[in-house]
Amino acid sequence: MALLTRITGPRDLDRLTPEQLDRLAAEIRTFLVDEVSKTGGHLGPNLGVVELTIALHRVFESPKDKILFDTGHQSYVHKLLTGRQDFSKLKMKGGLSGYPSRAESEHDVIENSHASTVLGWADGLAKANEVLKKDDRVVAVIGDGALTGGMAWEALNNIAVAKDRPLVIVVNDNERSYAPTIGGLANHLATLRTTDGYERFLARGKDILERTPVVGRPLYETLHGAKKGLKDFIAPQGMFEDLGLKYVGPIDGHDIEALESALQRAKRFGGPVIVHCLTEKGRGYQPALADEADRFHAVGKIHPDTGLPIASSGVDWTSVFGEEMVELGKEREDIVAITAAMLQPVGLDKFAKAFPDRVYDVGIAEQHGAVSAAGLATGGLHPVFAVYATFLNRAFDQVLMDVALHRCGVTFVLDRAGVTGTDGASHNGMWDMSILQCVPTLRIAAPRDADQVRAQLREAVEVDDAPTVVRFSKGAVGPAVKAVGKAGAMDILRRPAEGAADVLLVSVGALAPMCLEIADLLDRQGITTTVVDPRWVKPVDEALAPLAEQHRVVVTVEDNSRAGGVGSAIAQALRDAGVDVPLRDFGIPPRFLDHASRKEVMAEIGLTAPDIARQVTGLVARLDGRLEAAPAEAARD
Repeated sequence: MALLTRITGPRDLDRLTPEQLDRLAAEIRTFLVDEVSKTGGHLGPNLGVVELTIALHRVFESPKDKILFDTGHQSYVHKLLTGRQDFSKLKMKGGLSGYPSRAESEHDVIENSHASTVLGWADGLAKANEVLKKDDRVVAVIGDGALTGGMAWEALNNIAVAKDRPLVIVVNDNERSYAPTIGGLANHLATLRTTDGYERFLARGKDILERTPVVGRPLYETLHGAKKGLKDFIAPQGMFEDLGLKYVGPIDGHDIEALESALQRAKRFGGPVIVHCLTEKGRGYQPALADEADRFHAVGKIHPDTGLPIASSGVDWTSVFGEEMVELGKEREDIVAITAAMLQPVGLDKFAKAFPDRVYDVGIAEQHGAVSAAGLATGGLHPVFAVYATFLNRAFDQVLMDVALHRCGVTFVLDRAGVTGTDGASHNGMWDMSILQCVPTLRIAAPRDADQVRAQLREAVEVDDAPTVVRFSKGAVGPAVKAVGKAGAMDILRRPAEGAADVLLVSVGALAPMCLEIADLLDRQGITTTVVDPRWVKPVDEALAPLAEQHRVVVTVEDNSRAGGVGSAIAQALRDAGVDVPLRDFGIPPRFLDHASRKEVMAEIGLTAPDIARQVTGLVARLDGRLEAAPAEAARD
């Protein structure tokens, strides 16, 4: 790594020769494979943008010039070139974030790792430069997958209006988002990739015509004047130019010299320019190139030579859902599936293989996916839209106004719900149960184990007159947690051997094992506990209020924001029923959470069995009059 270790900032690239730049690119790829294989992370996307990132930092002067990355999972090379070369704790507590981070470097601008936002950011920054008379350059790097999102085209519509406002848009075209990019835009870019370029056509024509006596040069000028029609015929980039955007490309995204030349031309141009770069996801690493599903988009710990996982994490929530979807598909021809460019990550790949005509990948377009689901339901089908919990935020208005208002039977399956940890603030699925509480008629299921995922998914798709939601966690699913009784439609997981209990502990979803541990800890303090799993947390089960009335304290535990979450809904239901029992709700505090493991994040926010048991013990003690004030631990959220 002789060259890489000498790079402490972007300007160190300026003194390297073309041959040294190629060596540096090779060193970076070796570094990425060696380091990311130890920690896990986004490997394929970063292997694909090595030369592109080098060229960007040689042509533009970050941080004065703002280089913005859409989504940001392809920013590892950017980190290396801006002085961050300790990847030993990548995505771990105290280590580098897996995305750009303002806390890490002045070279990072956008921390939000939700796709299709970069062009809106670029539009705003370019306008700010114009108003403040700054000569800073704004460069937005967006993948072809992110261009399937509607927000990107809303921004392009605005960017194109200002013909003399400098802004460089780099389209990183690797034909993929997670999986191969789909849709009309993908087909258009494929045409650009596979057709001889207009500029090369004209260059060859110019050579011939200029050697033709008398009529050659005038004929060339006429030909050049008809360039718009020729462009549409030879390489139909007219879509971009019809918007008013200068188009450069397509460029070999692994040729540093060609990239620099194109970027320099774009930099000199006084208006918005699109530089279309063709890159290869996973480039230089054969195991990634051989992975047709997603080219090692994101990996866990792997063996660097083979690309094989070092250890198996066991059956995960996603695969349980995916297998049950296949069974449902066999039983019901009206079941169809929707994904937003994440067929494999959300577990729909097996359904797609079994029923290829009944799965729809809408691209990175959650809003459209939700509205399309409403149309599918109205047309007589039952769509199951599987999406990461954090990404459903993007489609709230459509869930509210298109699905719920029209009483459409659509099931939303939210993967990665609750604290996900290592991907950081924007990937924790901690808002869904708060956001969705206010949606009339919508019902939310929070399965506690694999058996309940299967059962509650089946219950959800039986509802044909309202939206349903099934949410579950990231990672391995634990052993089944058996019920010992029922209260209404709720499962009782634990109750005292005799007599009434002191505490009614309401367990939400995957936190059931922790809630049983809390009950054990309370029992040692002489505090008896009933543990109940509502299964369906919205609406609140009518049997909960009379059950709560039989206890001295109600405690709710959820891996969702405390603000407006299940605890708040239960408190309101108890008030409405006239049940005056003290309630303490435990959940995620209303703040953005730094990246760390799930266990570390849960400990930091006090969402552990010992923390909760201590606070509940203090609460019961105060009711007994044994303490005048809560112990210090009770002050923690």
